Amino acid sequence: MSVGFRVSGRIGRPVAEVFDAVVNPAKLSGYFTTLGGASAPLVAGTTVTWWKAVPVEVDEVVPDKRIVLRWDGGGEEGARYKTLIEIGFEPLADGGTFVTIAESGWRDDPQGRKSSYANCEGWSQMLSCMKAYVEYGINLREGFYPSEMRGELPTSETK
Repeated sequence: MSVGFRVSGRIGRPVAEVFDAVVNPAKLSGYFTTLGGASAPLVAGTTVTWWKAVPVEVDEVVPDKRIVLRWDGGGEEGARYKTLIEIGFEPLADGGTFVTIAESGWRDDPQGRKSSYANCEGWSQMLSCMKAYVEYGINLREGFYPSEMRGELPTSETK
């Protein structure tokens, strides 16, 4: 059995603008991958780096609809495994966008559950930060983590 989660929220901007805030590295670096940034746009078949240290494999990009990513989910060195991240974008009648992020594939063991909880927290924060950034131009993440104040890269618990 694998462990997974789903978080979602409404961003008060058109779907094309919200989608661009995820695939565009300059925008993503403005609210989520703030320390170290995002190395390149999300393009299917590529691997980008977030936070100068985290490789993110881009499996699928359907403009204004869906992004599918994979990255290291956990495990001991040499026994790492990938989790699957699916980001969906749904246009709303009021002109906003409903964003859903699901991550699955965590092992059902103490470390897998712990890592999945940390990433669930991180993706929930990403949605909140994206809302503030896209709607109001505010970067909520700057200085949020003590490691960022010391100039360190985030760990799996602070992504």
